[in-house]
Amino acid sequence: MNQYAQRIESLRALMRSRDWDAVILTGSDPHGSEYPAERYKQIRWLTGFTGEAADLVVTADHAGLWTDSRYFIQAAAQLDGTGVELHKTRVPDQVLIPEWLREHFRDVVEPVLAVDGLSIPDSFVDGIAEAFEPGGSQPCFVSAPDFLNYLWNDRPALPQTPVFTVDTGCYRWDKIARLREFCAGRGCDGILLSALDEVAWVLNVRASDIEYNPFVISYLLVTEDQVRWFVLKDEIEDPDSERSFGQLAAEGVTLDRYDAVDEFIQECGGAKIFVDSATLNHQLAQAIVTSGVSPDSGDSPVRAWKAVKNPFEVEGMRRAHIRDGVAMVQFLHWLEKSVMAERRVSEWDAAVKLGEFRSQAAGYQGDSFETISAFGPGAALPHYVTPRHDAPLLEAGGLYLCDSGGQYLDGTTDITRTVPLGDLTDLEREDYTLVLKGHIDLAKARFPEGTPGCRIDALARAPLWNAGRNFGHGTGHGVGFFLGVHEGPQDIRQNLNPVPLKPGMIVSDEPGIYREGMHGVRHENLLLCVELEQNEFGRWLGFEPLTLCPFETSALDLSLLDSSEIEWLDAYHLRVLETLSPLLSDDLARWLQQKCRKIANFAN
Repeated sequence: MNQYAQRIESLRALMRSRDWDAVILTGSDPHGSEYPAERYKQIRWLTGFTGEAADLVVTADHAGLWTDSRYFIQAAAQLDGTGVELHKTRVPDQVLIPEWLREHFRDVVEPVLAVDGLSIPDSFVDGIAEAFEPGGSQPCFVSAPDFLNYLWNDRPALPQTPVFTVDTGCYRWDKIARLREFCAGRGCDGILLSALDEVAWVLNVRASDIEYNPFVISYLLVTEDQVRWFVLKDEIEDPDSERSFGQLAAEGVTLDRYDAVDEFIQECGGAKIFVDSATLNHQLAQAIVTSGVSPDSGDSPVRAWKAVKNPFEVEGMRRAHIRDGVAMVQFLHWLEKSVMAERRVSEWDAAVKLGEFRSQAAGYQGDSFETISAFGPGAALPHYVTPRHDAPLLEAGGLYLCDSGGQYLDGTTDITRTVPLGDLTDLEREDYTLVLKGHIDLAKARFPEGTPGCRIDALARAPLWNAGRNFGHGTGHGVGFFLGVHEGPQDIRQNLNPVPLKPGMIVSDEPGIYREGMHGVRHENLLLCVELEQNEFGRWLGFEPLTLCPFETSALDLSLLDSSEIEWLDAYHLRVLETLSPLLSDDLARWLQQKCRKIANFAN
């Protein structure tokens, strides 16, 4: 029995001692975060699954992990031997956790379902309760915060990293005033923010409590007469935090213990507080109910506000992408020379080298997510985890995919480039071209104001669909300003998300294709939504590419591209060349000029 199977059995022993019929865990933290701190990677500790999106149910006779198509291959491999069964989501005839629990406990009068109340969204618990049919079996929920502490002896502590303030082009008190106006409009006495990126955005603060994400683990309560930040943990000893906290306190922000939020809520009986149930954890939601606070639930307004970047943020993102582009050109040049010289380079070596180039850029604060450095079959996993030890070597021939990004004081980047390391098969060349064709077709889109991303998603997929091919992940996600590399509410995917794209929003453009055991292709730029024109038919929007890095045109089957796509690619490469060349050494500038040459000049 491997260690993960043993841990599942230890959990079942704990369940028997407490008369729990099932335990439900989500892959999140007390703030509904996509990327949790090490302390809250409970599913990874229990099962060995390292994917970013998964939920877990353990009963006396079943252990199941629910995840989507990005992780099917990875989950099957990592769960082997653990006794945990994979349940696939975002597929036809999917059975999600609420429905599965209803069927599993159909003949149990009152099944006891235990949840880690700190790390499960209140909306998730509500969804399970609503799935059970009236008059039939009804679940009894037990909130057991941090119950894995009884099994996880070396569980990491709550992180506390230096807190610092950043310039965002908008004063924090202007944002707080906007929150107060929102509350007044809904007849609320205040608003409780639990999403970490929203707290960071409102207060103009950053830290490193979560890897790759510049967040401070905290809650923020804004009322008509006070701003209370629940952030203090251990003793503050670093000068950045002392300076930042001192400045905030001097401005009128009350600093409180992180774990005092429940206590303070208990003192607010009778008040009407706005909360976002998608990020509010179940434990805190229960405290709100028992205190007599009247919750007003809905989508936090901060998500929509921070999605539309102000002019200061837009210019910062442009500058950050220029520096990131320089690092990418340095990396791709190094990669090409290394392969040509037959140097021994592994996937991990390449990821480390890219990090070294980025670290030389001004304002660099670290990567925006874990670099995906994948050659051949590894690239067929959309969220491949590059092994630190015994990583596959890069070989001459085939396709290498690198998905990476940087956090800078003035922006966040996310870029994927797939490059040939030698001769390609006809299928590799065709896949490479069709994916880039879809990328270009979305990048050059024109659409009327009010159009949501779901209505233009097909532009990136059509070239693949016409060839009987597809990809399982979304085409585009929002990106923050020195915040999370993934943010909403906008996106570009097949899900029917009604949020319209607006000028100032930033989205990724990343179609792909993945052939298990063979190769994968993904091309990704970040795009800024901009106004193109106004005419008698209304206001028309489109995209400005922020990412500046050449695509490897030598891998293209030009017969698959039409003249407008070639024109876009030539114009994009001219922009890359003119922007980055002055910042490069002569040798790199000559290399970039060759990579950015016009398609019509290939024969030359």
